[in-house]
Amino acid sequence: MTLSERLNEDMKQAMRNQDKFSLSVIRMVRASIKNVEIDQKRSLEDHEVLDILNKEVKQRKDALQEFEKAGREDLIDNAKAEIEVISKYLPQQLSEEEIRAIVQETIQEVGASSKADMGKVMGALMPKVKGRADGKLVNQAVQQLLQ
Repeated sequence: MTLSERLNEDMKQAMRNQDKFSLSVIRMVRASIKNVEIDQKRSLEDHEVLDILNKEVKQRKDALQEFEKAGREDLIDNAKAEIEVISKYLPQQLSEEEIRAIVQETIQEVGASSKADMGKVMGALMPKVKGRADGKLVNQAVQQLLQ
C-alpha cells in the first residue's frame, strides 16, 4: 500500500470514527499532495509524498515556536497534535547518537578535516538521512564534529 493509499484509508477511517481532528489534518496533508500532483501533472511516488509530509511537519514546528514565543497555549496544543498525526506517516526518526555515527562515517568517507569541507560532508550526508532526521540537527552534528 502506497503512502497516498494509506492516507486515503485513514481518512475514511477517521470519517467512520467521527474523529474530526485527525480527519481535518489528513485532509490538509492530502490537499498539499494533490496540489503538487496537479502542478506536476502526475501521481507522486512515496519518496515525494514523504518530502511533502516532512515539509508539513516543519511548517507546524516553526509555527509551534512562534506560538510558544507568544504564549498561546491553545495553539501550541493544536500544533503538537497536528505534528503527532502527521508523524504517523513518517519513517522512524534517527536519534542524536545515530545521527552522530552517520556524520562521523561520512566525514571519514569524504576525507573532511575542517569546517571548509562542510559542504562536501553535507552533500554526501543528506541523501543518507533524508526524511529520517531534521536538517538542523544534522548540520549541528557536522559543525561539532568538524571543529
